[in-house]
Amino acid sequence: MVTLNEEQTMLRDMARDWAANEAPVSAFRALRDRKAVAGFDRSTFEEMAQMGWTGVIAPESYGGSEFGVLGLGLVLEETGRTLTASPLLSSGLVAVSALMLGGSDAQKERWLPGLASGETIGTLAVDEGPRHDPAKIEAKAEKRGDGFVLSGTKAYVPEGDSADLFIVAARTGEGIGLFLVPGNAEGVSRSARSMVDSRSHAFVQFEGVSLPSDALLGEEDGAALLDKILDRARIGTAAEMLGLCSQAFDMTLDYLKTREQFGEILSRFQALQHRMAHLFTQIELMRSTVEAALVAVDQDRADLPVMASLAKAVANETTHLMSRELIQLHGGIGMTDDYDAGFYLKRARILENAYGNASFHRERFARLSGY
Repeated sequence: MVTLNEEQTMLRDMARDWAANEAPVSAFRALRDRKAVAGFDRSTFEEMAQMGWTGVIAPESYGGSEFGVLGLGLVLEETGRTLTASPLLSSGLVAVSALMLGGSDAQKERWLPGLASGETIGTLAVDEGPRHDPAKIEAKAEKRGDGFVLSGTKAYVPEGDSADLFIVAARTGEGIGLFLVPGNAEGVSRSARSMVDSRSHAFVQFEGVSLPSDALLGEEDGAALLDKILDRARIGTAAEMLGLCSQAFDMTLDYLKTREQFGEILSRFQALQHRMAHLFTQIELMRSTVEAALVAVDQDRADLPVMASLAKAVANETTHLMSRELIQLHGGIGMTDDYDAGFYLKRARILENAYGNASFHRERFARLSGY
């Protein structure tokens, strides 16, 4: 487990208090009930931006605080506890990371200040099918004059309904390139996807979108850059999953301590104690891998890809187990819409498949480790 410094501890505690008081699960329930197209409450996201969370990893010269990915991971963990719906992961981590890793000075100047302030929402558009597979990209960016013409579709783009900036992976003559595409560009259309977690996931179509040459992020063969961005997305997702699991565990423990069955409090049954002890150890193992991966990003370590897949694989398996036990140990009440457990189960299933499921990352971990 990582030892936090005083500033990191303050950031975590502030995020925990804010999420519990200003963005509880009841707020998410209200958002779900009114079927907000954006998938999040803009006033809530503005509050997060005002606290500086959208610019945690951005350089100070572009309006950020340059506080590190570990710092943002702590925030994502706490907002994950209450299922706070926001573009913080897609925009504040993934999009900002893409600009920092591959952007030219001009690209950073144009996009980073808005992303850091929360005024601009960015997202990464990679997958074209139901499963995460960066190798299976058919969208094309063909050279045309001094620029490119982008054509193709992207499925299940997170925050795709509200994004002001799409970072699109497409095939070029050299390989897979990444392109900065304004959300209002001619030829860009989007349609909402109805998903079980009631969050924003859009189908986005790019029909002959004309892009200038400076829309290319990095080089035409940007596969290595895409991997770096995706690893940060995977680790950030795992941090949110850690918060989800921690809260699901606390909910279950509280329920077992108060629910009576056969004249006894459920927590007194040894079999249930064993199950909760197992869940506790798995979540602590998950915490170790996730925090180690967050630190690996900040230290720019060579083993970052391995740590990213390890963290996401462990997070996927632990989240699946915890969300399943959450329902089983609550019994019938856990299946009702009036109880919050179902929200955690639904969000868990989406996050397990985001940026690679357990099988994907076990295979990638093995390959990167030379097995």
